[in-house]
Amino acid sequence: MEGGKTTKAAGGRKGSSKRKAAVTKSVKAGLQFPVGRIARFLKQGRYARRVGTGAPVYLAAVLEYLAAEVLELAGNAARDNKKSRIIPRHVLLAVRNDEELGKLLAGVTISSGGVLPNINSVLLPKKSEKGKSEEASKSPKKD
Repeated sequence: MEGGKTTKAAGGRKGSSKRKAAVTKSVKAGLQFPVGRIARFLKQGRYARRVGTGAPVYLAAVLEYLAAEVLELAGNAARDNKKSRIIPRHVLLAVRNDEELGKLLAGVTISSGGVLPNINSVLLPKKSEKGKSEEASKSPKKD
């Protein structure tokens, strides 16, 4: 075994047998959403003949931002209702109470979400004149 040849057990690599761990595209981009999977879907969907390397990264970042935004608002809605678990009702309240998300998801129906609480002002009981005159008589007059 002279001449600097490696043994068969080395597997064709010189030096240490430790292999570098694979670094995913999501880790490189600093994202939680799967960049590689989104790239695969963009290619399989035939939206274009070719897909650049930056497109799936950008799309993953946008999707992650939207998901984080909806989850944060839905979590706030759940906390307001004294619940520790987000249900579809909380997602609906979050989306419909936010102007920009409401515009984005205007034509979307959220299953088991219900509707926003809203009572038309015409249907509310009118304040009587009697109640106003009583309040005026109770308040002390300054002369």
